Amino acid sequence: MNKKLSKILTLVTGLIGLVAFYFFIRIVMIGDDTIETDADVQASIVSPFISFAKFILIATGILTVVFSFVNLVKNPQGLKRTLIGLGALAVFLVIAYAVSPDGAVLDVSGRVLPDGEAGSISKWVSTGINFSFILGAIGLVFFLLDFVKGLVK
Repeated sequence: MNKKLSKILTLVTGLIGLVAFYFFIRIVMIGDDTIETDADVQASIVSPFISFAKFILIATGILTVVFSFVNLVKNPQGLKRTLIGLGALAVFLVIAYAVSPDGAVLDVSGRVLPDGEAGSISKWVSTGINFSFILGAIGLVFFLLDFVKGLVK
């Protein structure tokens, strides 16, 4: 990264920090009790801070995605590895979906829980849980392999 771009990014980061610090000082000066009890104060003090935080979050997410795609296009070997990784994740997701039940969610006595009817939502929740277990198991295996490899050295 060249020096000019680095200086600009440093200034932008400093400006964001100053704005956030300004909001923080305003909130601290008003106090928790006033903010909790007075809706007008809450709307005039806290709402702009929340809007600012949302804007920063969205801008950060967009910049992250854009620069990730730019770097992938610039580096075809990295693009190939990324696509292979995404393909592997898709395979694990399909496996998790295939083994997930789509039955109703029951309590201890066997009655259907409120909003626990059978259907796609129940299946996707089970898929998410199974997908997490699969990825956790793979991570644990690689951790143990690295640990054993370190012991052998």
